[in-house]
Amino acid sequence: MEPEPLIPALTAPGDAPALRFGDRALTYAELAATAGALAARLTEAGAARVAVWATPTLETAVGVVAALLAGVPAVPLNPKSGEKELGHIVGDSAPSLVLAGPDDQLPAALAGLERIDVATAPRGPAPAAPPAVSPAVPALVVYTSGTTGPPKGVVLPRSALAATLDALADAWQWTGDDVLVHGLPLFHVHGLILGVLGPLRRGGSIRHLGRFSTAGVARELASGATMLFGVPTMYHRVAEALPDEPELVKALAGARLLVSGSAALPVHDHERIASATGRRVIERYGMTETLMNTSVRADGQARAGTVGVPLPGVELRLVDEADQEVPAGPDAVGEIQVRGPNLFTEYLNRPDATAAAFADGGWFRTGDMAVREPDGYVRIVGRKATDLIKSGGYKIGAGEIENALLEHDGVREAAVTGEPDPDLGERVVAWIVPADPSRVPSLDELASHVAARLAPHKRPRALRVLDALPRNDMGKILKRALPATAPN
Repeated sequence: MEPEPLIPALTAPGDAPALRFGDRALTYAELAATAGALAARLTEAGAARVAVWATPTLETAVGVVAALLAGVPAVPLNPKSGEKELGHIVGDSAPSLVLAGPDDQLPAALAGLERIDVATAPRGPAPAAPPAVSPAVPALVVYTSGTTGPPKGVVLPRSALAATLDALADAWQWTGDDVLVHGLPLFHVHGLILGVLGPLRRGGSIRHLGRFSTAGVARELASGATMLFGVPTMYHRVAEALPDEPELVKALAGARLLVSGSAALPVHDHERIASATGRRVIERYGMTETLMNTSVRADGQARAGTVGVPLPGVELRLVDEADQEVPAGPDAVGEIQVRGPNLFTEYLNRPDATAAAFADGGWFRTGDMAVREPDGYVRIVGRKATDLIKSGGYKIGAGEIENALLEHDGVREAAVTGEPDPDLGERVVAWIVPADPSRVPSLDELASHVAARLAPHKRPRALRVLDALPRNDMGKILKRALPATAPN
């Protein structure tokens, strides 16, 4: 039996819409023709691996689809990466060539690679379908953010992409009738795999905003789009805009599904959106190495502050420092470990890192800390390395304290870390961006606010005030980039 194609709609393509970026669009027939012709070129070139200059454009989507058709692993490159990081990725992944848009100006780090400009205008009928590709063949090599060292190349097999997208289809009741709108970057799992390949695998369509705007979201949801994907920064902008943009309220109220990911969506933004629109944002949880692990289901309860339940086929457990399973309970914090068909196969050229990433039995160590509610819902409290604070004999997750701080009217942004304390071991430190710089909440005020909502031992013991919190392209707070000192 031949393997199932990753994008079945390309095997007998019709005139249904597939991709739209701004005023440029392709039907499935046009996508099959353009991507098929490029796939034939990649096959003729004998490419073993190709880099893709992953701008938020039609060219990136066509280039990645072409690589998938040809069975050639694609390496998406973040156009905002610095020369040193790009040099490392190119040297590590050793692509045969780079795919780019005709007008793209490529940096010096890519100067040594053969370049193929991606054409998006169909030139004749689609070539013959390429041979079927084994599900075990790598589809993508996606590089991690490199917060703890040089970025690592995560090798994702075609089977993992299929498994995670099909599991999400089950959880979200995602079909070919859905039209997805988003403005996410295309060099990462969220925007590329979920946001482009997800709709294509279902036979649906995507409308990419190019650059996120609340006006763009309102326009697309009001004109036929059914689903919205975003990161917390985007949903925060949505929540801020709702009081002054009635068309946005109406558009969101009519959406079938609003999904947030890549970082935790603060509870106060959940509530503001739900209050204004009657629709709740659902969250899911994944990583580059695992793709998607859990999600709130479309037919389930959208519970703010949680990432739902394990997806079909995914096993999840919480463990302590000795890899012993932690029972469910509101204060039973453990590291998330997962296994299933959604996992990566290896870190490219890093057998040591690959081996260290797995516990006995094939469980992947995520490094994320969580609690599990009795009904199976997972609530992430932070990263093991940066968000687990051991204070006075308690294990405290930074995430719930950050949510509590954001419920204070005087706080616009918040991050929580731990720092050494001679008495407690570690003490809780609150980093805030005030809503009004002329009226900064005091430490005592915030400590009382947190203690009243959570527990006294979770209150901040120190306060740092900033003009802005450092974030990456996906909106995640970069806690390692917080200054060594800041005004109290």
